[in-house]
Amino acid sequence: MPNHFYVEMNFPEFLKAKLGATQTLWRAGELSLPEIQHVGILVSQANGCPYCTAAFCTILNYGLETAEDYVQRLVREGVDVVDDTRLQTIINFALKVNVDAKGVTDEDIDGLRSAGLTDKGVVQLIHVVSDFGAYNRLNIALDTDYDYRDMWRAFAFDWEHKPGLAKGDDTRGVR
Repeated sequence: MPNHFYVEMNFPEFLKAKLGATQTLWRAGELSLPEIQHVGILVSQANGCPYCTAAFCTILNYGLETAEDYVQRLVREGVDVVDDTRLQTIINFALKVNVDAKGVTDEDIDGLRSAGLTDKGVVQLIHVVSDFGAYNRLNIALDTDYDYRDMWRAFAFDWEHKPGLAKGDDTRGVR
């Protein structure tokens, strides 16, 4: 079990509610699971959370069978590697909401509508960004022990192993 969940189990009543909300966000809206994972990777990277960035890279790569080289390029180069216009629009909006929610314009919302989202999808996307931000803050604030492949934090944050630092689990998410 990922270390994040051991941290969350310190407040089991909330863990159950939080996972239920995340499950609803991931399953009941207009965004596909790959779209959600792209958002999770780039929002978590923007928020400086190696733990969550690696977790969502693992889901996109291993869980959703997206090519590892593509996921590596995504964390290195960001939205520029995405060739799908809808996904680019979703990611750019998510990154904007993450850093400047007050700066969202009618044109931004119109762009999401042009990409096929209804009001439900817009609200889902904003909640997805918020959900990832909450996970990011928890793992950053409590310095959750990293237990994913080191390559993800190396690609996303130029991380290098140094003596005295714990290595990640380089077997997690490997086929």
